[in-house]
Amino acid sequence: MAALTEEQSLLKDQAKSWARDEAPVSKFREVRDSGNEFGFDKATWSSIGEMGWAGIVVPEEFGGVEMGYLTFGVVLEELGRQLTASPLLVSGLVGATALVAGGNDAQKKHWLPKIADATAIVTLAIDEGPRHAPDRTALAARRKDDGFVLSGHKVHVLEGMSADAFIVAARTSGAPGEGVGISLFLVDARASGVSRQRRRTADSRGYAHVIFDGVEVSSEALMGAVDQGEVILQATLDRARAGLAAEMLGTAAQSFDMTLDYLKNRVQFGQVIGSFQALGHRAAELFTEMEMTRSCVEAALQAIDAGSEDTPQLCSLAKCKAGDFLHHMSNELIQIHGGIGMTDEFDAGLYLKRARALETTWGNQAFHRDRYATLMGF
Repeated sequence: MAALTEEQSLLKDQAKSWARDEAPVSKFREVRDSGNEFGFDKATWSSIGEMGWAGIVVPEEFGGVEMGYLTFGVVLEELGRQLTASPLLVSGLVGATALVAGGNDAQKKHWLPKIADATAIVTLAIDEGPRHAPDRTALAARRKDDGFVLSGHKVHVLEGMSADAFIVAARTSGAPGEGVGISLFLVDARASGVSRQRRRTADSRGYAHVIFDGVEVSSEALMGAVDQGEVILQATLDRARAGLAAEMLGTAAQSFDMTLDYLKNRVQFGQVIGSFQALGHRAAELFTEMEMTRSCVEAALQAIDAGSEDTPQLCSLAKCKAGDFLHHMSNELIQIHGGIGMTDEFDAGLYLKRARALETTWGNQAFHRDRYATLMGF
């Protein structure tokens, strides 16, 4: 485990107790059953803003606390344990990261303070097909006068139904499949020509299909230089993947704790089932996987904070390892709990559904194995 500072340890304890008491799995059930199109409770999001978590990576000059990505990961892990639904990862980490890396002065001054106090949600709109493939961007941005016109669509946009602005990957030159020629634009969700359609998913979150139908933006909407958005996009995605891996670790760790508790308390044939050698071996294997995953996730977050050259490799490693463990752990959670693990009344099913959604977000295990091998020169 990473050696946490006193401040990080206190924040971890705060996040654990708050999530357990104020935003537990039962709260998520209420949101799901209510049919809330946003996929999260606005009061919960406001509370997160009041605690300052949305400003963890936002510079102090823009109202944040600038405590780094490992600190953010500590919070995300605890929220992942309770399946706490909020735009914290998407806006507080991903949106803020992209703005800090590629936003102009006006964009930073307008949006970063609002991200930090959770009064605005800024999300990333990248993918256009069933699989994560940033280089397949086809949404066109053609020049018009002193600005651009955006035409195309984005699928599976996280927090797309509640977003106040989209950071859109668009093609200003080249063809789909080429990394060069991609530019990033900050587009107000209320802009003429922007429409969104809710997508109902197994994990009951606020995904959207967003359509950009001749959306006109000024040159001030551009983030970075024309045709040079790939560098900003990849750096943002790496940080997004590391943060998501931290949330996945929390979801898997809670699944492990639930399973271990069941092994210690379920009695069969006059004995607790955890005393059966086969089940004990499975629990030991899962614990080993969990600790290895924690090492990978924390290494990625520390690399980001340190500005290490191998950050891309470590972020792909963390996302892949977290995906493997969460997939295995969520299956074991269902199987070891037997029949009750298949019912909606028991929380295991909620963890399984969330696991499957997280695995595919910003690249599944196959995507990151291939990327890691490429980056390592294999």
